[in-house]
Amino acid sequence: MTPQPATSGAAGGIGRRTAGHRLLWPALVLLALLLGNLAFHHDFFSVRVRDGHLYGSLVDILRFGAPLVLVALGMTLVIATRGIDLSVGSTVAIAGALACGHLAGAARPGSVAATLTAVGLALGVALVLGLANGLLVSGLGVQPIVATLILMVAGRGVAQLITDGQIVTVTSAPYKMIGGGYWLSLPFAVLLAAVLVALTSFVTRRSALGMLIESVGGNPTASRLVGIRAGGLLVLVYVFSALCAAVAGLMISSNVSSADGNNAGLWIELDAILAVVVGGTALTGGRFSLGGTVLGALVIQTLSTTVYTLGVPPETTLVFKAFVVIVVCLVQSPVFRAKAVRRRAATPRPPTTAGATPQEQEARA
Repeated sequence: MTPQPATSGAAGGIGRRTAGHRLLWPALVLLALLLGNLAFHHDFFSVRVRDGHLYGSLVDILRFGAPLVLVALGMTLVIATRGIDLSVGSTVAIAGALACGHLAGAARPGSVAATLTAVGLALGVALVLGLANGLLVSGLGVQPIVATLILMVAGRGVAQLITDGQIVTVTSAPYKMIGGGYWLSLPFAVLLAAVLVALTSFVTRRSALGMLIESVGGNPTASRLVGIRAGGLLVLVYVFSALCAAVAGLMISSNVSSADGNNAGLWIELDAILAVVVGGTALTGGRFSLGGTVLGALVIQTLSTTVYTLGVPPETTLVFKAFVVIVVCLVQSPVFRAKAVRRRAATPRPPTTAGATPQEQEARA
């Protein structure tokens, strides 16, 4: 038997590690969606500069995807603890309603002080909402899906009470900056989301916090036996999730200069959960990937853009979106890929006739 070169084995090992990397498949899916859009619109990748600002389809994906990135960021840490937060959509609506309501009644709504007060009010209430979710889950032992479902339903009603069932419109340049403004030629929302993602990644990966969260979600019994206080960590992740949702709510209401308690953030919790799953974080808790979550959120946002690019009828948009998400999850599933490879390898191949006599070829035919 001829020995294989050592470099061949090393290359095979690198290839297997690359194929098994949790960021590979979300990145490939995102690339496929972008190339699909490019096939229908040849200027899809073009980025233009107008009035010192960057414009283009790619910039729009980042700008409109920034709120989803933030909501999915908080959802990732919650899911890592074996939890779920269904209340983020209502928190988005409440934050936008509080901020716009304060600015609408302020004496100087266009001042920086009024904007900072509105932002502080929204974040303060979000902190209380996250604290309530965390205490229900960790202190009272309520299942996360039930605890957050309470706020999901009640919070939407609270947002409509704040806005009195109306769309509250504001005209404030400083507030408009949060979701619709530009800084250094880039959308401010994109820069803000990038900073929050970077800070979260630094805190969870450069300290013991990320490992503690993964241990609580991966094996609650073992983490309790080694002395990890899961209660405080659970409260922390739910508060963080609510704060991320509040910032997303400020972005959404700022971008349209209004607050809609009924429709703002509607079903964004489902998109956030999909983004986390597409990014490679398991719903069973444990290890999480912030980079994968960002890619997953961009995949969901790009998919929404692709729906319009391909001209998918509005009545079939959700079905098309669900079909693509199912395909993405299957492609990224190691179990599904292994079964597909085994089935392909087990498929019988027709016998070769090379080197056979005419009589043998006729018999095989």
